[in-house]
Amino acid sequence: METTLSIKHAIEQIVKEKGIDRNVVIEAMEQAVLTAANKKYRNTRELEARYNSDSGEVELFEFVTVVEEVQDSYKEIDIEEAREIDSEVEIGDSLGEKLDASGFTRIAAQTAKQVIIQKVREAERETIFNEYSDRQWEIITGMVRRFEKGELLVDLGRAEAVLPSKEQMPREVYRPGDRIRAIITEIRMTTKGPQIILSRTHPSMLAKLFAAEVPEIAEGIVEINAVVRDPGSRAKVAVSSNDRDIDPVGACVGMRGARVQNVVSELRGEKIDIIPWSEDIARFACNALSPAQVSKVFVDEDNRTLEIIVADDQLSLAIGKRGQNVSLAARLTGCRIDIKSESKVAEAELQGFSSYDGTSQGEEDPADGDMGAAAETETTESVTSETVTVEAPAEQQAE
Repeated sequence: METTLSIKHAIEQIVKEKGIDRNVVIEAMEQAVLTAANKKYRNTRELEARYNSDSGEVELFEFVTVVEEVQDSYKEIDIEEAREIDSEVEIGDSLGEKLDASGFTRIAAQTAKQVIIQKVREAERETIFNEYSDRQWEIITGMVRRFEKGELLVDLGRAEAVLPSKEQMPREVYRPGDRIRAIITEIRMTTKGPQIILSRTHPSMLAKLFAAEVPEIAEGIVEINAVVRDPGSRAKVAVSSNDRDIDPVGACVGMRGARVQNVVSELRGEKIDIIPWSEDIARFACNALSPAQVSKVFVDEDNRTLEIIVADDQLSLAIGKRGQNVSLAARLTGCRIDIKSESKVAEAELQGFSSYDGTSQGEEDPADGDMGAAAETETTESVTSETVTVEAPAEQQAE
């Protein structure tokens, strides 16, 4: 009776404390008894362990095959002896006999403890993996535990996640015990259990933050078509509206900039440009270069190249510090962008006209040619893009 109560109690305790499926725990118990029995009989018999929920015991059965002539007394029984037990058995039938498992149950609690622990661990890992596998691309909050080789280990409650160094925001400093928000980018099963990978630099992090702040995005009225980031420094977000009466940019900015400011605060001051999305690549490129004003746009659709002309006083603004603005615009549009100032374009046109007036291009002073090339290098920014799209619609991917 004491053994029965201890088995019931052990099963209920494991199920309650570990949150493991009851069937998994029972299977582990059965395996423990079977392991102990096989060890005693040196694997010479056909044994099977079953948990009886009514009695709360793990019952042990020995099975033998009914034969006409016995060759293995541990696994076979002759027909005459078998019919003394069951008069209806035939040759080839399997006959089971219940054994006393009380001793094996006690042994199992000692010798097969590791089997149960391993089963429980495997079940815990499977439960955690299934729980978080459906939460990919979801923002989650955790607590910083420790640093290991540049990686940040984050406690999520039932699981531990990793924030790799390359996925951490520049100049962000965390201490053990600090709370941190990040997006789940990957969940994979390893030999040590499920590994959850986090990121604070992925474009989806920015998109999800806006989705949490802007009800129109959650309702599907406003869509985020594309996001590009220079993490910790600047980002550009292209948005569109499915309702003509709703301004997508205004909805994301919020009253007095409250909505976008909440996102900026979470990203530690990262500047965010919110621009309207357009299927017209020329117009979209003008929006993407905001806050710079564009004078003209020449589109080469075959080569996905844009030549953009801006006023002289807009050139540095269009290019941005260290080319950041034009680089983000190129990634957002998915095009190669060449920016030139109006004065440089006018100078090139005059040089073209002078050649028709009889001036030979071969008579130009080599030094002047070098100076012209150097000037163009200073005033022209050429960037090859790499598009980063967050939950982009099929139409954009086709483009």
